[in-house]
Amino acid sequence: MKIPKRLQPLIDDGLINAVEQQLMSGKEAQVYVVRCGDETCCAKVFKEANKRSFKQAVQYQEGRKERNSRRARAMAKKTRYGQQQQEQAWLTAEVDALYRLSSAGVRVPQPRGFVDGVLLMEMITDAAGDVAPRLDDVTLTPEIAREYYQKVLRDVVRMLCAGLIHGDLSEFNVLVDADGPVIIDLPQAVDAAGNNGAEAMLERDVNNMRGYFARFAPELAETYYGEEMWALYEAGELHPDTTLTGDFTFASHLADVGEMLEIIDDVKEEEEERLERMRGEPDDDAPSY
Repeated sequence: MKIPKRLQPLIDDGLINAVEQQLMSGKEAQVYVVRCGDETCCAKVFKEANKRSFKQAVQYQEGRKERNSRRARAMAKKTRYGQQQQEQAWLTAEVDALYRLSSAGVRVPQPRGFVDGVLLMEMITDAAGDVAPRLDDVTLTPEIAREYYQKVLRDVVRMLCAGLIHGDLSEFNVLVDADGPVIIDLPQAVDAAGNNGAEAMLERDVNNMRGYFARFAPELAETYYGEEMWALYEAGELHPDTTLTGDFTFASHLADVGEMLEIIDDVKEEEEERLERMRGEPDDDAPSY
């Protein structure tokens, strides 16, 4: 096949020996099957920001840590330099998450490297050695559905213990190899401790998977693993080998709306005071253009 323009530099540098076929084209990237020496790999070519339909939503980026203070300020101010750095941070988020989760024992594709917006990673195959299907493309028995659900939950727990939440988990972002589910597509991975929407995103991820597996094992629809995970996580009692029950007792008391509004007003006031102080401080590290 004709070599895609974005992959030609990797061919020239000897990182890729051949491009065999395009595997898929998604909302944020195109994926190709490539040869790297004796190994068949995937090359995920991220689309440019103005060509992606999946935007860099603030809800996903909240809590991501930027160690360089100059870049952090530029990103917050949305300068041209800041937008460039924000784009780079978005592009590297998936490879960072893959290395982090792989070390934590989560079943994700093993990363092989990241060069110029191209992520090289392990090719996930089925028992016959062919490209592994998405979970949405397979039909399960009730027994296998229960088994796979538990495997996915185990990986979600390990992700949470590693400080991350997928943020977009569904049957479309899980492949099935000879040993079961493999979680993919992590550019929007959420910081569990630093993102105010982390709880809701975790529960949405788990509930998406619950809804899928309940098609084959209807009793799974009555489980509440997401809520149970988050309660244990907040209490500091969640560990990679924690045994979950799927049972959860929801709070019965009504929220004090007046108290919550007072808290919100206090936070807004503190933030306005902080911003006012910042406006009065010189920015010695501002980048030059």
